[in-house]
Amino acid sequence: MASRLDNQNKQTGESSNSPQDKSAPQAGPASGTKPEPRIQSLTGVQILAVGACAPPLVVRNEDLAELGYDADWILQRTGIQERRRAAPEQATSDVALEAARNCLQQADLSADQLDFILVATMTPDHLTPSTACVVQQGLGAHCPAMDVNAACAGFMYGLITGMHFIHSGTFKRVLVVGADLLSRVVSPKDKKTYPLFGDGAGAVLLGANEQNPGLLAFTLGADGSGAELLWVPGGGSREPITDSMVAAERQYLQMDGRAVFKWAVRTLTDSVTAVLQHANLDKNDLDVIFFHQANMRIIDAASDHLGLDRERVFINLDRYGNTSAASIPLALDEAFQQGRIKRGDKILMSGFGAGLAWGSAILQW
Repeated sequence: MASRLDNQNKQTGESSNSPQDKSAPQAGPASGTKPEPRIQSLTGVQILAVGACAPPLVVRNEDLAELGYDADWILQRTGIQERRRAAPEQATSDVALEAARNCLQQADLSADQLDFILVATMTPDHLTPSTACVVQQGLGAHCPAMDVNAACAGFMYGLITGMHFIHSGTFKRVLVVGADLLSRVVSPKDKKTYPLFGDGAGAVLLGANEQNPGLLAFTLGADGSGAELLWVPGGGSREPITDSMVAAERQYLQMDGRAVFKWAVRTLTDSVTAVLQHANLDKNDLDVIFFHQANMRIIDAASDHLGLDRERVFINLDRYGNTSAASIPLALDEAFQQGRIKRGDKILMSGFGAGLAWGSAILQW
């Protein structure tokens, strides 16, 4: 588990989600009265197996010096020491496929036994077809497949969607993959975003188990009023690709780090409190906690607000950076391989990101 940042680097109300953000915060998302979150449970579902793929190329903070970055400064501001980068010839489907194969191997399941494939990603191979269809073909599966785009909350959206299909009896085996190559959508010249992100994929296999309580509580949410706080403005139907758009680097991720930081801490705190209350659990009932690995300051601040035992908060941010939809399943796989998760454990998962979108859940493993 990574060591925490020094006390002087812990969150304050003025802290930023990015390593460099001197701009004043813009108008925050969701002004006015918010509706009460919808909290529900979902029984009889469980995670049967996990798998992951991290590209072998490691980019350390020190490797970014030639671009004008200070290695120690990045670590102090984000908690990130290194991140993975996909090879130039790789696409999101390549890392997704590897994670999926590892997951199926662990489950001792063949691809033709899958009933549904969901791929959560904001960096698809193509506008169409879906990356899920590319993964389906690569696996040799013959089931329906589709993408989900909720950015860094994408895995939580995909997980809960897949579990609903299991719970309803529609499908017996659902593969959910979170995969992103964020290195393809950040500009090396943008010091607010470039050091934060890495590439990777994680996968889970879902199945039915009538004896398993499944999701003790979950909530999903979105707030489109904050869409421009974290977005890629160019390249879609609103702003198609043109020479001028590319020259202005509108095809890259843009972020208001300070505003996103404050929103993320508040959203994590509120949604985790809500699912704990719905499940009638105390924070000390949780065995392992998986927050989206965005920034160590966000995780520390939310943990402080919630009064969580830091030893139960799983961290691999220092080695992978922010991998968007891959973040939580990468952590799940690593924790499982380390023996940190066992049957019957109560685990908390919470993802948050562009949209603005979020999802939190308590699962009995």
